[in-house]
Amino acid sequence: MEISVLYEDNHLLLIEKPMNIPVQKDITGDQDLLTMLKHDLKMKYKKPGNVFLGLVHRLDRPVGGVMVFAKTSKSASRLSDAVRRQAIDRKYLAVVRGVPDEDEAVLVHYLMKNSRENTVYTVPSYHKKGKKVVLEYTVIHKLKELSLLSVKLYTGRPHQIRVQLAAIGCPLYGDQKYGAWINEPGQQIALWAHSLKFEHPTKKEIIGVESFPPLKYPWDLFKLSSTEKAHEILQL
Repeated sequence: MEISVLYEDNHLLLIEKPMNIPVQKDITGDQDLLTMLKHDLKMKYKKPGNVFLGLVHRLDRPVGGVMVFAKTSKSASRLSDAVRRQAIDRKYLAVVRGVPDEDEAVLVHYLMKNSRENTVYTVPSYHKKGKKVVLEYTVIHKLKELSLLSVKLYTGRPHQIRVQLAAIGCPLYGDQKYGAWINEPGQQIALWAHSLKFEHPTKKEIIGVESFPPLKYPWDLFKLSSTEKAHEILQL
């Protein structure tokens, strides 16, 4: 599988994750991104033995877009710390069902995960197991039944964007887990990790990369003008 490299140096590897590929090995046994990238690095640089590649954040299996990996233990530690400090600017593009009540909003929820079902639920703020999550969205373009959103992630809990948007009545197009009441089996979830921006772990310079989803349904419903507006809003 061809994986697009967006940026690479001795410390970092930023790539465009294909859709429907698990980030790391799971119970399915399907080919995973981390193993593929390690193999590619081993072949590219003719490295003997095992190749180090640190996983510092994740994307859900059906989601595509920008990811960063650490090529050294030092950069892995510093990037993991940046994730904890919310010092990595992460933005997504999402196509949702319906139109949000507000064109721009900050969403704050408390989530609890059911590990056995691999499902996340919203709970009241006083719930002992609830974890606070925050995101900000901007409506870029509206159609009759679908909307294109720019989403800025402030926290990084599993399924966060999917659950929070479903909680306001606008589940992601194609999301079977949190929008089964309106989506149909077989539809591809319309969530794309659009950009990452952060301070390089050793060079102390700002690294910024972006990618756009493939021009397939429902992304192709939104004309070039909306993409240009998204680019302006995301300021990259």
